Amino acid sequence: MRAMQEQTPISQRRACFLVGLSRASFHYRSTVAAGDSALTERISELAHERRRFGYRRVHQLLRREGIDVNHKKVYRLYREAGRAVPKRKRRKGIAMERQPLVLPEAPNQTWSMDFVMDALACGRRIKCLTIVDDFTKECLDIPVANGISGDQVARTLDAIAAFRGYPQAVRTDQGPEFTSKALDQWAYDNRVELKLIQPGKPTQNGFIESFNGRFRDECLNEHWFRDLAHAREVIGNWRRDYNENRPHSALSYQTPLEFAAGYRTTEKGSKLTDITK
Repeated sequence: MRAMQEQTPISQRRACFLVGLSRASFHYRSTVAAGDSALTERISELAHERRRFGYRRVHQLLRREGIDVNHKKVYRLYREAGRAVPKRKRRKGIAMERQPLVLPEAPNQTWSMDFVMDALACGRRIKCLTIVDDFTKECLDIPVANGISGDQVARTLDAIAAFRGYPQAVRTDQGPEFTSKALDQWAYDNRVELKLIQPGKPTQNGFIESFNGRFRDECLNEHWFRDLAHAREVIGNWRRDYNENRPHSALSYQTPLEFAAGYRTTEKGSKLTDITK
């Protein structure tokens, strides 16, 4: 446009007509809000701290900080900053019959647990026992050791139950620690049903599998553990942050502790508390 006007005597109106551009568009100048740069910087900081958080969780964190901003604007700035989380490629496998998971109606109805493996800097393997309440999504504990037996699993569950009571059921896979005599005796003594999923069908234990994916992405893959004590410290800090600070989409973007506390104030929650006392 400017070259046409400089090299020919035609008017600006005529030049716009020839190239098919409106004069309003030609004179438009982008106006960026003064606070956008600061907001973009804060979004980048949060996205760097929480690398597996998408724009929706970043938006919830901004609201917790008192920043009143529309989620569409957060999405735009999040994308422009190049912070979009890459989508995982779907694994191709043999089609399996799925057993639907029924969401519990109250805390302590069903706990799920599973093992997640990792290694120390020296190469020695460690085992992490993840335990989650399926209703509140709280991570109840993650003991870390070089090896965890069925007896140790039972002792861990007793320690959790000392604070919140025993669950009605515990869902696990058919690993040797979960099918041991020690855990079977523990379940019998405390009137807890052991729900074992079918071999090769992890989708039947989908709540803990979903949690384990976050645990690997946000903790294990982000840290290099010097020794067992360091691993326990880092994993313990991550568990507290998960329960207290991480908005959960299945809980209307409340944290697990916020959701559990809110449930206890309801009529059903107060009745459940009286029963478990």
